[in-house]
Amino acid sequence: MTQRSLHVEEIRGLGVADLDVEIVERKGKGHPDSLIDGASEAVSLGLCDYYLKHFGAILHHNVDKGILVGGKSEPKFGGGRIISPIYLMVAGRATELVPFKGRDVEVPVEEIARESIRDFIRQTMRFLDPDKHIMIDTKIKQGSRDLVAVFMRTGTMPVSNDTSIGVGYAPLTPTENLVLSSEKLLNSPTFKKKYPEVGEDVKVMGLRRGKKLETTVAAAMVGSKIPDASHYVSVIEDVSEELDKLASRERLDVNFKLNAADNPKHGEYYLTVTGTSAEQGDDGNTGRGNRVNGLISPMRQYSMEATAGKNPVNHTGKILNALAVLTAREIVKQCPSVKESYVRVLSRIGKPIDQPLIASAAVVLEDGGKVSKVNSDIESIMNDSLDDIRRVTNLILQKKIELF
Repeated sequence: MTQRSLHVEEIRGLGVADLDVEIVERKGKGHPDSLIDGASEAVSLGLCDYYLKHFGAILHHNVDKGILVGGKSEPKFGGGRIISPIYLMVAGRATELVPFKGRDVEVPVEEIARESIRDFIRQTMRFLDPDKHIMIDTKIKQGSRDLVAVFMRTGTMPVSNDTSIGVGYAPLTPTENLVLSSEKLLNSPTFKKKYPEVGEDVKVMGLRRGKKLETTVAAAMVGSKIPDASHYVSVIEDVSEELDKLASRERLDVNFKLNAADNPKHGEYYLTVTGTSAEQGDDGNTGRGNRVNGLISPMRQYSMEATAGKNPVNHTGKILNALAVLTAREIVKQCPSVKESYVRVLSRIGKPIDQPLIASAAVVLEDGGKVSKVNSDIESIMNDSLDDIRRVTNLILQKKIELF
């Protein structure tokens, strides 16, 4: 077994679910921050696919710098129009000239990037046309050619290309579960079929005080699917009932407030043309949205590292955050006395990704639990996770782990 710097400690006190106050946020898939995260990740996945097909390996790239500048629209009941398009730009580095089989092969990086973004938008948004409503730009420059040979090596552990922190926790609290499941309900295919009026830009903010959970939901409504104000109000009422049904499964007293800024007396409604506030001047930045588990939980330990767009082979800013979440879940699963688990992993540039400077677990234990009784089990779980760290790359390529 590889010798690693492992650490386990107990967090004494209350778990997050037992605190008097808990605040949790989820930005839905159509939120501007989620859209630019998705665009950056789509470019990375598009490049990965091309590199694998043509060279048999994922080559060096990092396209985790992105910005979305909101456009201008004029929504109205029964329709509306886009006045000026959204501007979306992804920047970074990628291998575009590959020495392969005795010749230099050029990779159409910009073409791959822009088509990957278009495909992502088409798959994510029903009414946002990437050809009509978005000005797509890319600024991706050639990375170091010296890294090509490093990435082409097989059978060797990749070397960390950054000194980065990965943090993950488990399990989700009832509040976190409800915030996450609320957005996923509203953006599910079944729900969209039943309520096509609800756009993809959904934001959920939960505030729990004791056992009472006050949840504010902002859902961009699609004007072309809503003929008048009475229809809008009817849909809001129906969607609120659907959320109440979802909440009834939790042991919390939940109150949902949907589109709290609406003011019918003054004719003010959350209407959009395309289903996202990005059409109305709301901007987005890669890394500003949800963390790896799909939530923004300020009561928790987590990393501010942007994961979307980083290469999934040796960029520890991506890999270690995903690994930490998976490992924290495994600790809770295998150790019944662990009530809450946090995993913190720190890499050092130039070292193999499976040999971090430290892999540290901090746990909240059930009453009567002792850290001495779980220490070796937790260290074993962390060791196993690091031994199998390259599976994280496959999970990312298969979209089996939520990155934002």
